[in-house]
Amino acid sequence: MLGFPMIRRISPTLFSVFWKNKKCLLRAHVPQAVNITRRMKMRLAPCNVEERKKFWDEQNQLLQATLYRTSSLESRIRQATKDTLKEINGVGIHCSCGKPVAGACRDCLQREVSVRLQNEGYNCAICKSKWKRSEGIPSGEHTFLEVVGKLSSKKGEVVRVVIELNFRAEFEMAKSNQEYTHLINRLPEVFVGKADRLKALIKILCSAAKKCMKEKKMHLGPWRKHKYMQSKWIGTCERTTPAPLPEGFSDRPAKPRASMLTYDLLETLPVLHCTAVKVL
Repeated sequence: MLGFPMIRRISPTLFSVFWKNKKCLLRAHVPQAVNITRRMKMRLAPCNVEERKKFWDEQNQLLQATLYRTSSLESRIRQATKDTLKEINGVGIHCSCGKPVAGACRDCLQREVSVRLQNEGYNCAICKSKWKRSEGIPSGEHTFLEVVGKLSSKKGEVVRVVIELNFRAEFEMAKSNQEYTHLINRLPEVFVGKADRLKALIKILCSAAKKCMKEKKMHLGPWRKHKYMQSKWIGTCERTTPAPLPEGFSDRPAKPRASMLTYDLLETLPVLHCTAVKVL
């Protein structure tokens, strides 16, 4: 390898140099060539870092712009939902369906919120979406709240306002990178917005999830893909208007009840002069 000190220093064991017609021909074994290619890609990391930073910055900007755009109808429903959840958390509801989660299951909480929003004058209902298995997408179902209302800007235009009580949790991933986690933390825990706005958010978040898994060299689950996530809220669904909840769900205190077999009339009505008869 005389005359080629640089090549000798780079990889003295992989290359053999042949001199022919004053041209340098390099020959390498295939496995070693693959490793060299990987090293060359790693040397191009600065370009990849810039592209990566640009992608995540764009996703954050798109997310912020989509979340902060709102209409008067969305703002009213959002505030009503916030006040309703605050009242429920303060009073508490006692779940009687046998599936307690943080004081109440998802179904009972949705029902309570729906009834309270109906009492406020909103056309609120529980929606259940179902979709069949398709190519690369498993079947599934999802329940959420929906308010149908009219925009004040355009007379007669009916819009769907989706209320998702666990919006942030729907997109959380255990093995995500720092950028995706930061993006998800900017999401509201409870989403209240038009279906078109939700559709744009799903596209942004699913694109970020795909990029995250690609960077970590991990497989993206089919339940994380755009088509599956969109099927939860966008599309046809079955609307159900819940009836008022049982007494156990009301925030008013229950009336005290007592049996006449155990009611002590002598202590309650001492002015009465009568003989108490013991009931056997």
